[in-house]
Amino acid sequence: MSNLERHPQEAVCGGRAAVAVEPVRELLAGAEVTLGPRGNRVVRTLPNRDRRMVGAWCFADHYGPEDLTAHPDARMRVPPHPHIGLQTVSWLVAGEVLHRDSLGNTQPIEPGQLNLMTAGRGIAHAEESPPDPPPTLHGVQLWVALPHAARAVDPHFEHHAALPVLTDRGVTVTVLMGELDGAASPAGVYTQLVGAEATLDAGADTRLPLRPDFEYAALALSGAVEVDGVPLPPGPLLYLGSGRSDLALRADRPGRVLLLGGEPFDERIVMWWNFVERDHEEIVAARDAWMGGSRFGAVRGYDGAPLPAPPMPTVRLRPRGRHR
Repeated sequence: MSNLERHPQEAVCGGRAAVAVEPVRELLAGAEVTLGPRGNRVVRTLPNRDRRMVGAWCFADHYGPEDLTAHPDARMRVPPHPHIGLQTVSWLVAGEVLHRDSLGNTQPIEPGQLNLMTAGRGIAHAEESPPDPPPTLHGVQLWVALPHAARAVDPHFEHHAALPVLTDRGVTVTVLMGELDGAASPAGVYTQLVGAEATLDAGADTRLPLRPDFEYAALALSGAVEVDGVPLPPGPLLYLGSGRSDLALRADRPGRVLLLGGEPFDERIVMWWNFVERDHEEIVAARDAWMGGSRFGAVRGYDGAPLPAPPMPTVRLRPRGRHR
């Protein structure tokens, strides 16, 4: 998915200086962002005013649930747009989305499946609801920053219809990315990280094993899950810090929560629009290449024009750290 804001702000992230080296419970409010000509609304919790990254996770938009029968304009329709230096992670709670990219891949995604696109040195893609979509659209779009050694890899796309699942009484945990409690996702990663969705029945109570050297955060997708004793409704991000060997989850009623974690990201990055790079000049070069029709290729099959890049800000993009 694209960041469709017409005046995106740069976010400069990375480095260990501001990583909480002990367990914490920071409830970070998300920002409601209106995207695109249809006015689709998402709640963006990364980058956050106070915490810009969790491990290599650098972007999180939660959208829906939208009733497409009552609001057909809420269907997803994201024109072709570019990415560099990151991976896009698409995860649905309900509905269906069709992915197309400039490598020629066309792939629908449904709940329980993972679409993972590694942009590397440059790729373009589009996402839209199918012509006759399911009645509800609900999901998250996540980005993972690529480390310097991998940021210019050849772009590629992965679809994983089957992912590893852990179960406990009343709890199902699907591992999207990385590894959790010995269950390893087949998705390709370039840093040590984890992404997992826990689905809890009413009355469920469990503990997830964690790595003390990772930092973690939790995002409720539905219901109201209690995370480490903190009631977490959909909306805010609960930053949990590091130094944890496990994490308590419980629910009085059914709920879903997304767990994001990873080794603190050592490198400082500049994120602007749909680009992750290291300095101002690289962002300018990527924007110029997209507007000039080079580097990213063309997306075939989308009925519409590519998305133009916003104008560059009048000030120079510069690193300021991962934490305000």
